[in-house]
Amino acid sequence: MSRPPAPENPIAATKAPLVFEADKHGDVVETDTRASTDASIRESFPTPGKGNTTTFVSSISKNEPIVTRRELWSYYLYYNGDNGVGPLGFSMTLFQSLANAAGFDPVKGPGSSCSAPDASGQCVVPWGSGTKAVSSVVLIANGVSFAIMTLIFTTIGSAADYGTFGRWLLFVITCICWAAQFASMSLTVPSRWTLAMGLYMVGFISYGATLVFYAAAFPRLARNTPHARQIRDKYEAGETSREEYEREESLEKNRISNISTMHSNIGYIVTLCLNLSVLLPLAKNPKVNNYTLVLTNAYWVVTGIWWFLFQQPRPGPPVPSGESYLTIGWKQIWAAFKQYKKLPYTFIYLFSFFLLADGLNTTGTLVAICQNDKFSFSFLQNTYLGLAQAITSTMSTLGFWYIQKYYKISTKRMFVVTNVVTMLIPFWGMLGIWTNRIGFHNVWEFWAYNVVFGLFQAPYYAFSQTMMAELTPPGFDNMFFGLFGLSNRASSMIGPNVIQAIINRSGSNWTGFPFLFALCACASMVIWFGVDITKGRRDAVAWAEGIQKRADSNNDKES
Repeated sequence: MSRPPAPENPIAATKAPLVFEADKHGDVVETDTRASTDASIRESFPTPGKGNTTTFVSSISKNEPIVTRRELWSYYLYYNGDNGVGPLGFSMTLFQSLANAAGFDPVKGPGSSCSAPDASGQCVVPWGSGTKAVSSVVLIANGVSFAIMTLIFTTIGSAADYGTFGRWLLFVITCICWAAQFASMSLTVPSRWTLAMGLYMVGFISYGATLVFYAAAFPRLARNTPHARQIRDKYEAGETSREEYEREESLEKNRISNISTMHSNIGYIVTLCLNLSVLLPLAKNPKVNNYTLVLTNAYWVVTGIWWFLFQQPRPGPPVPSGESYLTIGWKQIWAAFKQYKKLPYTFIYLFSFFLLADGLNTTGTLVAICQNDKFSFSFLQNTYLGLAQAITSTMSTLGFWYIQKYYKISTKRMFVVTNVVTMLIPFWGMLGIWTNRIGFHNVWEFWAYNVVFGLFQAPYYAFSQTMMAELTPPGFDNMFFGLFGLSNRASSMIGPNVIQAIINRSGSNWTGFPFLFALCACASMVIWFGVDITKGRRDAVAWAEGIQKRADSNNDKES
C-alpha cells in the first residue's frame, strides 16, 4: 500500500511557484502570480496602510539534488573554521585590553593606571560628556551588535528563501567578517580602543549572521541525504510507520547537527594549537596578539572557502512580482507571527529561547569579562582555557550523540539535560556577590567553567538547533531560522543593556548574575513544560502541506 508524500518533505509544484498569503485574520490564502496582471499584483502586494495580505512561498523543490559526500564535508569544514575563536573570543579580549589600557582608575582620577598594583579594581574610559566602566562599554558594544543583528535577520532573513540570495548572502557576510579580522593588525596602541570597538562589533555582527545563515542550510541538507531519501521512500511506499519515519528523520537531523558541531570544536582545537605556534615564540613581541588574530582568521579562510565551491544549487522560487529583497522579509515575518495559533509550539519555543539565549549569551560575555580581568587579558592564558573547553566540547558532542543514538532518546530530553547547566552557570556567578571563595573569583573556577561549558553547552547548541529544525515548516527554513537567529544570536538586547546599567551603578561585575539566573530559569521552565516537540513537528508539517495542497490543486486545474 502506498502513502501520501512524506510529511517532512511535501512535494513542490513542478510549474512556476505559487504565492500564498496570510490575510488580516492570519489565514493562508492563495494568489497565482503567474498569470497576474499589474492590477492583481497590486492587490496581492498592497501599498502600506491599504492592504492586508503578506506573501508566503515554499522553497522546497521536488528535484533537489542529493547531498554528496564532498558537499557535506565542505559544509562541516566551513563550521570547522567558523569556530568563534577570533570574532567571539580574541577580538573582544583585544578590545577590552586596549580600553583598559586607555582608561583610568576612577578612585584615583584621570592619569592613573587601571593595572597599577594599588588600583581599586575599577576602570573607566571617557564616554560622551562623562565616563563609563570598561565592562559596561563592552556590554554596550554587545547590545548594539545584537540590535543590528536583529535588523539584519528581520529584513533579509526570510529573503534568503528566494532564488540564490541565501547562498550569496552567506558569502558576503563571511567576507565582511574575514575583512574585519584581518583589519585587527591596525590595533596596536591604546588610543585606538574606539577603532577596536568598531572592528569588534563588525566582526561580531557578521560572525553571528554567518552562524544563522549557515544553520539555515542544515534542514535542507538533512532532507536530501541518501539516508533521508531512502527512509522517505520507504514511508511513501507503506513499508514503515509514520512514527518510525519521524524518529529516523529526527536522528538524521541530529547526526548532521552533532557532527557539524563536533567539527566546529575540532576547528577550535586546531586553531588554538596553531595560535600557540605564534604566542609562545613571539611572547615578547608587542604585536603578537595581532598576529594571532590574523592566523586564526586565515585558518577559517582556508577551511571555509570550499562550501562556496561545492555547495550544490538548491534555489528557491523567484521573488514575487512587485516585491523586493528588502521588504519581503518583514512581510513574511509578520505573516508568520500571525500563524501562532496554527504553530503554537514553534512560537512558544522561539519566544522562550529568545529569553534563554539572552541570558546564556550575556552570562558568557560577563564571565569572559571577569576572566580577562583575572588573567590580565592574556591571549596565551585564554588559549589554554579555550583548549580545555574545545577538547571537552568535542568529547561531549560525540558522547551525547552516541547516547542519544544508542538509547533512542528524544531531542528534547537531551536538550533539557544540557539546559540544567545553563541555569547553574549564572547561579554560580551570583554566589560571588557574597563571598570571594567561590563565584568566579579564583583561577581554578575559570578552568572548571571552561570544562563544564564544554561538556554541556556544546551539545546544548546542537540540540537547540535540531529542536528548531523539528519545529520548522518544511520549505520555510530561512524564514524560521531567521526568527531562530533573532531568538538566538540576536536575542541579547535585554541582558547586556540591563547588566551594564547594574554594573555601572554598583561598580561590581558580579551584581549582574542574579538577573541572568532568573532569566535563564524562567525561560528553561517554559521550554521544559510548554513545548511538545511531537505535536509541534506535526503542526509544522500540516501547515506546510496545507499550503502545498493548494498548489497541487491549482496545478491540476491548469493541466
